[in-house]
Amino acid sequence: MTNQQCVAFQGEPGAYSEETALEYFDQSVDTLPCHAFEDVFSAVSSGRATHGVLPIENSLTGSIHRNYDLLLRNDLHIVGEYHYRVSHCLLAQPSVELSELRRVHSHPQALAQCEASLACLGLEPVAEADTAGSARWLHETGARSDGAIASQRAAQVYDLAILARNLEDNPANYTRFLILANTPLEITALEPENYKTSIVFSMPNRPGILFKAMSVFALRDIDLTKIESRPIPGKPWEYMFYIDFAGYVRAPVCDRALEHLTELTVFLRILGSYPRHRVEYYSL
Repeated sequence: MTNQQCVAFQGEPGAYSEETALEYFDQSVDTLPCHAFEDVFSAVSSGRATHGVLPIENSLTGSIHRNYDLLLRNDLHIVGEYHYRVSHCLLAQPSVELSELRRVHSHPQALAQCEASLACLGLEPVAEADTAGSARWLHETGARSDGAIASQRAAQVYDLAILARNLEDNPANYTRFLILANTPLEITALEPENYKTSIVFSMPNRPGILFKAMSVFALRDIDLTKIESRPIPGKPWEYMFYIDFAGYVRAPVCDRALEHLTELTVFLRILGSYPRHRVEYYSL
């Protein structure tokens, strides 16, 4: 029996999600590539992985709605978060010069985030399924007039040269990842201000009900850091509300707020209570 941690992520080896896993845990952790986000949940639930890494929102493009829905459909717990600074690299064959490139392959979102830079370089964007997959394609084909936009780790994994770093047009580019596990995080040394709690709930459709739900937190000076609504399948114009707030779920003030919220909701689930990742963000 081994205590080695294994972290599941969506994408090819060298994906930003894998790089996040290695930064959050450490470089010695095992990683498990998964084809789809659903497969990440399955890998953790079945025990093939001890943890999962899931992107939930990007500072430029917003929330990843699919993953909010998957959090509700599965029974995993959020045990951590990590704000990953996305730095796009231009990759090519080791002996290729920048002047030789004509096209660059990557995920559409990565291409969009590097649009101005690619235009200045005179490179034609070619959309692919993902960033690391583009790097793998480049490695396998040996194409000399093509490059790829991917992570620094992808360059290492696929033996490619980095011709340019920080190719993104807007440097304030962060993706918030959630760390998932089968069991909730247990905190003993309590510093509530250093934690965040994620919940999801639904309410009856009555005038002022959302205002009353938000007042549960406002009256106790609890900071809401994220609010997201998602449609309830099969119930047109009815919604689930996902909320992140500052504080640990077992802290007395948070416990009272959730007890109060329960009186207003028809469904309430705690998705996780976990250390808050604080980072000094890049600003223009």
